[in-house]
Amino acid sequence: MEVFRISLENFYFFVCGAVIVLSILVLCVSSLVPEMNQWNKKFFVTLFAIFMLYMISVFIDLIVYNEPSLFFYEKIAAFFEYFLLSIPIPMFTAYLLKICGENLKKNLILRTAISLWGIYFIFLITAQFTEIFYYVTPENKFILGSLHSLMVAPMFAVMFLNLAGVIKRRKKLQKKYYLAFLIHLIPLQIALFINCFIFENELLVVLTASISIISLFAIILYEQIENYFLQQRKIAQQRANIMVLQMRPHFIYNAMMSIYYLCAQNPEKAQQVTLDFTTYLRKNFTAIASENTIPFSDELEHTRAYLAVEQVQFEDNLFVEYDTPHKNFRLPPLTLQPIVENAVKHGMDPENAPLRIKIKTRETNSGNEIIVEDNGSGFSSDDYDYKPHTALANIRQRLEIMCGGKIIINPRKGGGTVVTVIIP
Repeated sequence: MEVFRISLENFYFFVCGAVIVLSILVLCVSSLVPEMNQWNKKFFVTLFAIFMLYMISVFIDLIVYNEPSLFFYEKIAAFFEYFLLSIPIPMFTAYLLKICGENLKKNLILRTAISLWGIYFIFLITAQFTEIFYYVTPENKFILGSLHSLMVAPMFAVMFLNLAGVIKRRKKLQKKYYLAFLIHLIPLQIALFINCFIFENELLVVLTASISIISLFAIILYEQIENYFLQQRKIAQQRANIMVLQMRPHFIYNAMMSIYYLCAQNPEKAQQVTLDFTTYLRKNFTAIASENTIPFSDELEHTRAYLAVEQVQFEDNLFVEYDTPHKNFRLPPLTLQPIVENAVKHGMDPENAPLRIKIKTRETNSGNEIIVEDNGSGFSSDDYDYKPHTALANIRQRLEIMCGGKIIINPRKGGGTVVTVIIP
């Protein structure tokens, strides 16, 4: 029995030590997190600092608990445990109201929570001078008083108030917040109820308090990950916008000159080229404003317009084949057109055979595939997959961020390049 008691105490020490280290790490991370508004940062830093101090109080309690001569320190440790564990409860009330956009200064719920906490604090101070709530014997034994339930009742009232507030505001809360708040509130309430009214088990309180704090910390991590991907998406979109704005000057010049000469030689064809060039420009500038995926049919129209203009310039040196029966999917804007433009730019050589480009789509078990195949000069061996051109690198990044897709670049048998876009 003695061996079991010592083993249990050692386990308590290990758990408390581990949670203290965890709380210090959480506190450091929350204080260093960039791009968090000041109110949230102050809230989380304060919350995690209080939790760390609470765990230190629990650890000190474990050290002095079995030493009769240290009963005074046991009483101090008990006070800080009750005090520090109570503070985050009304703090959560304020946080809940804040993220729901409610006014904190005139909010009746927050005033009620603070008033109940004030009553609890008065009871806690009273407990230091009486034995009606709890006391520590000269033998260093912690005893619950006859009115202990009355002392903790205000805190339970605030916790139930918080739980009711979360459930009532579930439509205002994002799903991630709603689940995190339930995990934050329910396990700790159950553990405190068991500890106060059924049997004393501080380890259960420590573990559930840790889960409670981690659930809120998860919100910080989730928001940071979300912000990171949002920033990467914006960067990729900005690069795409720059790519649009940096349209090759000679392409525009050649298109305009082709239209100029066709006006005299073939007015009908001049009209068609003007329409194709206008479609190309419109799709380019529409892509600047687009932050979401677009239908493949729109991207294909953009590509057709671009190639139609290029075919007027290169005439019998550029041939395009379309095999796109599968169109029912979405992709980031400026995905197919820059790939095709890259093929024309790097594959066209008047001294060689005509450039042939084939655009295919198909549906596979892994998703949707777009295949752009050309018989041009191709990339150097170092370019495949590892060092793609700037346009292809930008496409790769936007595919990963916006739809979890990828781009694969391979040499074509017989010369040329095969670019495969895979969209889950």
